[in-house]
Amino acid sequence: MSDSDSNGFMWFLAGLGVGAAVGILYAPKSGRETRESILQAAEEGREAVNTRARQAKDQANQWVDRSKQYVDSQKEQIKSAFEAGKQAYREATDAEKPAKA
Repeated sequence: MSDSDSNGFMWFLAGLGVGAAVGILYAPKSGRETRESILQAAEEGREAVNTRARQAKDQANQWVDRSKQYVDSQKEQIKSAFEAGKQAYREATDAEKPAKA
């Protein structure tokens, strides 16, 4: 390692130490306050996620209910059309039968 490389590395370490010291001196909160703040933010985030999950579940349930209603109405329409077709077939075949004497 040359003399200039070790000199640069020493300046790097000195800058790192000065930066850490300045960061500690000018920290906006103490360690306890910072941990409490982080814990509170995590709790708020967890509550927000739970709220969104509940909303998504409610929305999904609404979609399922609407889908069931739609399928039921379609089944009723198909059943009505099928019954009308059967009735029309009966009437058409009855009209073609010759009258018995």
